[in-house]
Parts: sequence; structure tokens; C-alpha cells
Amino acid sequence: MPSNKSVSDAPIARFTNCRILRGRRLQREDLWVREGKILNPEKLFFDEKGSADVQLDCKGCILAPGFIDVQINGGFGVDFSLATDDFGSGIDLVSQKILSHGVTSFCPTLVTSPPSVYHQVLPQISVRNGGPHGAGILAGAHLEGPFISKEKKGAHPEHCIRTFEENAFQDLLATYGSLDCVRIVTLAPEIKRSSEVIQELTKRGICVSLGHSVANLSQAEEAVQHGATFITHLFNAMLPFHHRDPGIVGLLTSDKIPAGRRVFYGMISDGIHTNPAALRIAHRAHPKGMVLVTDAIAGMGLAPGRHTLGQQVVEIDGLNTYIAGTKTLSGSVATMDTCVRHFLEATGCSVETALEAASLHPAQLLGIEDKKGTLNYDSDADFLMLDDSLHVQATYIAGEEVWRRDVLDM
Repeated sequence: MPSNKSVSDAPIARFTNCRILRGRRLQREDLWVREGKILNPEKLFFDEKGSADVQLDCKGCILAPGFIDVQINGGFGVDFSLATDDFGSGIDLVSQKILSHGVTSFCPTLVTSPPSVYHQVLPQISVRNGGPHGAGILAGAHLEGPFISKEKKGAHPEHCIRTFEENAFQDLLATYGSLDCVRIVTLAPEIKRSSEVIQELTKRGICVSLGHSVANLSQAEEAVQHGATFITHLFNAMLPFHHRDPGIVGLLTSDKIPAGRRVFYGMISDGIHTNPAALRIAHRAHPKGMVLVTDAIAGMGLAPGRHTLGQQVVEIDGLNTYIAGTKTLSGSVATMDTCVRHFLEATGCSVETALEAASLHPAQLLGIEDKKGTLNYDSDADFLMLDDSLHVQATYIAGEEVWRRDVLDM
């Protein structure tokens, strides 16, 4: 069939011999890409009388949307919560390295820090598309703290934790310096005046997440009614589930969520932070809200030893990360592809479900599912080539191969 360039002169790529994750199931069909977007082949054939310029045999692999990590503190020796003059080069390094783990978009995350750190670091973070240089910063930073509970501070430094003063939102602005490139803010909803802050952040299109908190269920429900839509690393750094007051965990089955609203929750599926039984409980209670996150720290990708997490020194012992000299967990060294495989194994869910927890659901959380997190027609061609065991074989951003597993690594 002759190619018709009346619509666009850009080349058309056709990926064959694959199973595509589309419509929440793996389907045996080809994937068509042009100018960084997923094409509808019927429109191409019948409206344009077009055909592929390039054809790629996927050798039976799965094609799935690129992973989106909305909570990653750093990796490969880079700590996003450290103010340095070459912060940009650190972002570049991490964004490039996570391509091999299937992450095509991410939200750089800062843990509780002094105002001076936010003022220096945040202006150096900018929303940008992904490409051969690395994963995209799709919506902005995730600020985890400092408006959290001292009782559930986890690995956050207590001397930097803050409460809201009389002019609560202005206090938040003064602390962060700017919200221009901020997409998620984690706070404890039981803090006085937090409702005002949640409403103001939500008005500005910023996702409010509940975490590092001793909130009871009614306080959590009130926060959701004011606009909160996410829970930061469910089960970790919050009151444990109790049958008379399940706390923030109770949001998964609450009947007081506003109509049309979905509460999402992050899970660190690394085999350390959450027992497989807890993973199963959360998934079975609210499967469409599960968002896999790495909560990765600077030590991800490095040998065991001492590293940093913002103001704290942490020690890596195998897959465990602790604040130095304690047994307090401090982030993870798991990669996103590892988290996806562990989630699949621990819950016995379908391959489709495991993949969507790291792609579709975070895109829905951020309100960008029209272009990210799916392989629907006209969406961005950010996708992965995976084997049946969900090991990443190749990563594509805007239809361009940005990483491929070396034959020697297979």
C-alpha cells in the first residue's frame, strides 16, 4: 500500500509481533507510532491510505505504558534533598539511569528540609519532556513535608518539622519559596489549619497527599472532602489499622468520599516496607487506587554502605535502608521494575493490573491520563518492551528508543 503524506511527512513506525496493554487487557495487535503519538491504524489506512515506513519485530514481547514514579528521593548517588550548585546534573543522571528500569516520567521528591533547601532546590526543577537524555519530569516536584507529625516522622529530621501558623498558606509559601514547579505536597491532615492549606493547594492544581500522620479516619475523610486525593506510602508512617478507628487506612473503603472522586494510595512494593499480606489487603480493598512508588533514596543502584537522605545519614544493609545507628526505615533502594514484579508475585494479580499500578494509576492521580499511562490512540508514545517475567527489554519515549538491554545482559 503506498504511503500518503497528505496529513504528515513524519515517518510511521509499526511494532509487530507483540501484545499491547490497552483497554486493561493484553491484546495481540500492532502498535503504530508517528510524531511521538500512538496512531489509530484504521484512520491511517482508510483516511490517509498510509502505511508504515519502519517496521520493528518485537519478538513476542509485551508493550506497556512507561512507568511513572511519583515518589523518588534520588538514586545513583544523587539526593534531591541536598542543595548543591550542580543539582541539575544530578537530576539529569537519575533521569537517565531510571530509563533502564522502565521509568519514563517521575516527580523528584524532597523530604522534610529547612526552608533554605527548598528555596535553593525548587528553582532548579523544571517540567520537561523525556527523551534520550532521560525520563521526563512530567508535572513537577513532590514535597514530602515539612508539615507532618513528629510522632510519625519516620526518616524525616524532627528539627525541620513545622506546623501552620495563623496565616497557614502564606506560611507554606514562605517555607517553600515557590509552588511554580510543585505537583504533590504530603502533609498531616490533623495539623491545625491544614484544611485551609489543602483547599488552597487544590485550587492551584496541586495534588495533596496524606502521610506521616496520626490522623484518625474522620480527619482523613475531612481532608479528602477538602480536596486531598492521595495517601503517601500506605501503612508506613501512619497509625496502624484499628477496627474501631482505621485511621488513614480506612479511606480505602470509606463511604464518605465525594461522588466522582477517587482516593489513590502509594505503596512501596519492595518486600521490606510492606508485608505481602498487607499488599494483598490493600489491593483487594481498593484495586483501582493502587499506585506503586519506589521511595528510592540516593543509595539506589549503589553498593551497601552510608549515604544521605536530606539532612540524615542512612545505612544500606542488603535491601534494607535505615537511619544510621537505628532500625528506622528510610526510603528504599528498590527500582520500579522490581516493585512491579514483587507486586505481581505477592498479590497474584494479573500482569495487566501490575503494570497499570505503575502507569495508568499514577497518570490518573496526576490528571494526565489523556496523554500518559496508556497506549490509547493519540496518547504519548512512551512505552516499554517487556518479557513475560516483566523484565524491561527496551524503553521508548515519544516513540524513540532511549534504552535497550544489551544482549550480554540477557
